[in-house]
Amino acid sequence: MDGENQSVVSEFALLGLGHSWNMKVLLFMIFLMLYFVIVTGNIVIMTLIITDPHLHSPMYFFLANLSFVDMWLSSVTTPKMITDFLRENKTISFAGCMCQIFFAHFIAAGEMVLLVVMAYDRYVAICKPLHYSTIMNLQKCIGLVVSSRTVGFVHAMSHIVVIVRLPFCGPREIDSFFCDLPLVIKLACMDSYNLDLLMNVECGFVGITCFILLLISYTYILLSVHQKSKTGASKALSTCSAHISVVVIFFVPCIFIYVCPLNITWLDKFLAVFYSVYTPLLNPAIYTMRNKEMKIAMKRLWSYYMGSQGKT
Repeated sequence: MDGENQSVVSEFALLGLGHSWNMKVLLFMIFLMLYFVIVTGNIVIMTLIITDPHLHSPMYFFLANLSFVDMWLSSVTTPKMITDFLRENKTISFAGCMCQIFFAHFIAAGEMVLLVVMAYDRYVAICKPLHYSTIMNLQKCIGLVVSSRTVGFVHAMSHIVVIVRLPFCGPREIDSFFCDLPLVIKLACMDSYNLDLLMNVECGFVGITCFILLLISYTYILLSVHQKSKTGASKALSTCSAHISVVVIFFVPCIFIYVCPLNITWLDKFLAVFYSVYTPLLNPAIYTMRNKEMKIAMKRLWSYYMGSQGKT
């Protein structure tokens, strides 16, 4: 029995993106630039929030955590994808593959819960403004962030303890640029239909539950702002529209990859790229371009930097 559970596959081959050398070089340059922007953009947001006293509030505390999570979500798969564009043999060890699966689901599930937490923060700020500072105190904010990490860890562990016990005896080719859970399950030397369905249900429970909670939260918020002044409603709508944009671009690819897979190879690859590269790229842009306080803080940081340069 133990021998049957052990994998004889020591590594997997990733088919990646693109086939011609010119296309690979072009994609290498594009994704290298995008990854640099992702890391730089999210670090700038975290630096602004940590160093600027005007941004020391629960909303920006959660935004800094979202930027931190986005940076690592992209880092799970993107560096490997970038280096593989210049390699003839794109392989990943069995342990490396399992690590990609674990951290991708750990970070993604944690981000889903964090987005729900951010919606709750906006609900309290808009619907219960007089009690906001009492309800959203520092201890509660830290507890909510820790809870999001805990849910992500439990979700990822529930997958990995099953996947590592599967028998892999060949084939070993994964038609993607990283170890995507549904594709890895299909390589197991067994009938994987029931397991694949079980994983979809588990992912659906986390993803759909968070998505429904977000829809309820923002619907309630948008209905509530109509009872407030035009100025307050305008500001609330501006903030919520940025949050809703992030929710849509993050959840839609996840749902079609893990909950309701379309099983169309090129579309799955596109959604995987969008989910792991473009979402962490768009989040900083959405929150900085649509947030007045962030733009002001960025100007203050730039002025401080230019002033320091002038003195030297």
